Amino acid sequence: MEEIKIGVVGIGHLGNYHLQKYQKMPGCRIVGVCDSVPERARQAADLYGCEAVADHRKLAGMIDAVSIAVPTGAHFEVASVFLEAGVDVLLEKPIAVTLDEADKLIALAEAKGLIFQIGFIERFNPAVAALHSVMGKPLFIESHRLHPFFERGTDVDVILDLMVHDLDILLHFVQSPVKTVDAVGVSVLSDKVDIANARLTFASGCVANITASRVTGKTMQKIRFFGVEGYHAVDYQKRKLVSLGRINGADGQTVITENPVEVQRQDPLEEEIRSFIQAVAGRTPPPVSGRDGRAALELALRINAVIEKNRARAPLDSGLPVPPPAASCAGGSPAGDRIQP
Repeated sequence: MEEIKIGVVGIGHLGNYHLQKYQKMPGCRIVGVCDSVPERARQAADLYGCEAVADHRKLAGMIDAVSIAVPTGAHFEVASVFLEAGVDVLLEKPIAVTLDEADKLIALAEAKGLIFQIGFIERFNPAVAALHSVMGKPLFIESHRLHPFFERGTDVDVILDLMVHDLDILLHFVQSPVKTVDAVGVSVLSDKVDIANARLTFASGCVANITASRVTGKTMQKIRFFGVEGYHAVDYQKRKLVSLGRINGADGQTVITENPVEVQRQDPLEEEIRSFIQAVAGRTPPPVSGRDGRAALELALRINAVIEKNRARAPLDSGLPVPPPAASCAGGSPAGDRIQP
């Protein structure tokens, strides 16, 4: 395999982790880095023995593949530069701000025969990977993604910041169009929605209740699937899967028992980077495509539209404190978490 020349644009929280993983990846050489804060780029260049580039457009002519971890509002402009230059792209989620931007990026990648992967890291969580071996047809899904407040990511609302991860997982496993959406959202510490809950009904009959918050005292990242064949609970943070299923007991009665499911020990981001490099080297479709990214964005925007409609109908800016729908800001557990694990 020929050496793949790598660049990373956006040397913040995620960009630094991308660099760490690329450095460990056989067949890769980090050639250049770029960031809007020159000092961050220089520090990364010194650490990884590469060039700090002031303009990402210059970097496009130096590399074969790039990770882009810039604020969401810049995704389209930056990614389009690299795709135009014939560079394979791993773009952090969400794919873009609008569907028009997403469509243009996808069309550009397809026209040039490029690898265009979206950074939905939970697809590579070992607990999610193990879920494929036991998942049947889900009938009800409950998800909580709750985080303390950080300034990072507040250029977009909590749906595009956090909930979009779970929207991608829902679409991946349900494999059915979304028929109806009901949603509510509240702005607490930023000028955008910081807490949101959505109830989705799929054409298959599956119903999903999904909550995301970035103003919660403690972190929780869990999703639960209920189906005829059993119950499956994923703790994203602990990378743990608990699966319960039905069997016939010794007395002929149907009983519920835990399915022993092997969960591999693997680093999700390292697996994501590895999958990207394998797609680049083999010219094979990436496991999370631009079209996957578009589907999650479309659903996120649909949820946002419902939230805005509901806020216009019943404004929540009266100045009174508004309790979060899923957890207290003091760190209390969501009501849905009474089901263990």
